Amino acid sequence: MINWLSQVASVTFFNLRTIPQRKGAAITAAVGIAGVVAVFVGVFSIAEGFRAAMTVAGPDDVAIVLRSGSDSEMTSGLSREEVRLIADAPGLARAPEGPLASAELFVIINLPKRSTGTDANVPLRGVEKAAAAVRGDIRIVEGRMFEPGRNEVIVGTGAVRACSGLDPGQAIRVGQTEWKVVGIFSGGSGAAESEIWTDAAVLQPAFHRGDSFQSVYARLTSPQAFQEFKDALTTNPRLKVKVLRQAEYLAEQSSMLTGFIKGFGVIIASLMALGALFGALNTMYSAVAARTHEIATLRALGFGASPIILSVMVESLALALVGGAVGAATAYTAFDGFQAATINWQTFSQVAFAFTVTPRLLTYAVTWAAAIGLLGGLFPALRAARLPVAAALRDS
Repeated sequence: MINWLSQVASVTFFNLRTIPQRKGAAITAAVGIAGVVAVFVGVFSIAEGFRAAMTVAGPDDVAIVLRSGSDSEMTSGLSREEVRLIADAPGLARAPEGPLASAELFVIINLPKRSTGTDANVPLRGVEKAAAAVRGDIRIVEGRMFEPGRNEVIVGTGAVRACSGLDPGQAIRVGQTEWKVVGIFSGGSGAAESEIWTDAAVLQPAFHRGDSFQSVYARLTSPQAFQEFKDALTTNPRLKVKVLRQAEYLAEQSSMLTGFIKGFGVIIASLMALGALFGALNTMYSAVAARTHEIATLRALGFGASPIILSVMVESLALALVGGAVGAATAYTAFDGFQAATINWQTFSQVAFAFTVTPRLLTYAVTWAAAIGLLGGLFPALRAARLPVAAALRDS
């Protein structure tokens, strides 16, 4: 066993030491694998960032109530009487000012993007006084909260970054109505930062919604109170509603886009990985061909086939890990925290988010690089081990 390990170490050290003599081919293989990793991390960081923007942080004690059969707020509708019944349900948290429930409207308006000037679909949400308390993490970072009953809006930080004309003091016009921007807010579990908020009572007549709403956001007494709250509403014969946890609803809203991005990323990264694999195979076959005499000599001196195989695969793995590390570092530097915006296909509204490169994503990418390296070294290693000793010494 000790002799076998010594053989593996000796041959491996010899192979690694000769890499500078083949630096052109080695760099080509490493760069190819680095490109695969960079693309893999870059594409998947989009999906991770969008998913993070649509994820609830902290205790999931907020529920959303929609019309039964609706798949989003856009297709939902609730009357004032239904809103009143929802606000009276057990399990709902209450403050001295009243129940922590906000009946809301959700409409889409067009605003110019800062980067291109083209129109973007931006959510304009009408909320009630309790909206900020319901979500719990809404903070005014500049300006002030809008005053109920007035044509004033507050704008999420993501919407401000993505669209022009949303700085405090400016005004936005939609149809015949003009709203003054009085503040900028952050929070709302990420997704709300892409929205513009105003008083629901002002938004209703502006969009001819009468006394109707589309959803009710409700803060519960605890996450465990969700089932009691849901059962009370879904068994009430006067209501036809569906009740979801906010986290569940946001996950549903992001599932189509994140699924598409990940599927697209796998296809692109797989095609690039195939090219990198052929590059690794070519590099290692060239390395074996250049060292035919050395390998035959080692076999003639008594070195076994398995040390030869392992040494070639370790060399290929080392090149792959170097390329993977370079690709991962490049992708992290280039993509992590990069601000962007995209369309949520379920609501056709713009969502601002930041690319997110997570440790798990980097681990997956480097693991993929290692797999390419091992597979790229396997067949050349087998060829090296099967070289006829006498023929190889005679040909050299």
